[in-house]
Amino acid sequence: MSKVINNTSYFQDNDIKRNQDILIEGATISIINPSDNKETSQSLTVPGFIDLQIYGSGGRLFSADPTVESLTIMEDDLLKKGTTGFLACMATNSPEVFDECIKAAKEHRSSAKNCLGLHLEGPFLNPKRLGAHVPSFVRKATLDEIKKLIDFGDGVIKMMTIAPEIQDDEVIQYLIDHGVVVSLGHSNATFDEATAAYNKGIQTTTHLFNAMSPIHHREPGIPTAVFNHDKAMASIIADGQHVNFEVLKFAQKLLKERLFLITDAVNACSTGPYQHVEKGNKYVMPDGTLSGSSITMLQAIKNCVTHCGISLNDAIKMGTLYPAQLIGIENLTATIETGQQANLLVLDDELNLKEVIFKGETI
Repeated sequence: MSKVINNTSYFQDNDIKRNQDILIEGATISIINPSDNKETSQSLTVPGFIDLQIYGSGGRLFSADPTVESLTIMEDDLLKKGTTGFLACMATNSPEVFDECIKAAKEHRSSAKNCLGLHLEGPFLNPKRLGAHVPSFVRKATLDEIKKLIDFGDGVIKMMTIAPEIQDDEVIQYLIDHGVVVSLGHSNATFDEATAAYNKGIQTTTHLFNAMSPIHHREPGIPTAVFNHDKAMASIIADGQHVNFEVLKFAQKLLKERLFLITDAVNACSTGPYQHVEKGNKYVMPDGTLSGSSITMLQAIKNCVTHCGISLNDAIKMGTLYPAQLIGIENLTATIETGQQANLLVLDDELNLKEVIFKGETI
């Protein structure tokens, strides 16, 4: 089965290719040729978005209803919004809830579409930088606990946020050695402690500026450690609520390809330890503490372009190429070229979503 995206534009590296026909055979981009139609391209084709931290979608908060059905509902809703790859995230919680989430992810794995696995944000965090996380579940990890967790996860745990200053080096090294992307977050690490953590192999940073030691002219904190490092990456929430757009703007200028977008999106929930209440264009806990966002990946990209002056090409890479490179999962479409899996989005000239193509099929 084949289909063609006619007379479209797409980015190739730092250039834009206009008036192109993209032929899809089965699930793969097979041919890209100049179009016979010489009228100005009315669409832009980009890779599907990759969100490495999202808690809920389609009316479901995964940790509140840790079932295969919840993951399936999240998948279908996110596909319609252009997210063709995501990690279902769960916050600090009881061991029983963690087990239920992991069991559901393992059961769902054989039929998964765009769910790539789990991101565990906690419980091995610093109590001084919890944000909306529940203090009673936070603790220091033991190596034995981590070994059991990774063994029980059987490959579905792709990413974990930890506070490295309160964890033993052997715990961090075990996670890295077993293919888990380790992210520094909810941490009160000093500049030196954070730098040491990145040097030991921690690859990235969870929601830059939020729930971490801040920049101060006498205490440079975690953000400065990220900026000064040559490899450390960071995610950021581009909703204008978690981080001011001017701050996002200068962070992108410093980090460039080391900064990527997440939504950190939640759904309204009135049960369990995470009772998210929608307030305007954000979510808060019942006590008013800022919790997750309400944006989509497409809105995050639009915000980067409109409010931060980031080029469209760079903003798209922040939501596609850079997270794909970090997570390192095969067959993630992050560029448009022949031989790539056809996970593609067609946008109009105002960046509205016209079509979602997943594995060659229009959603």
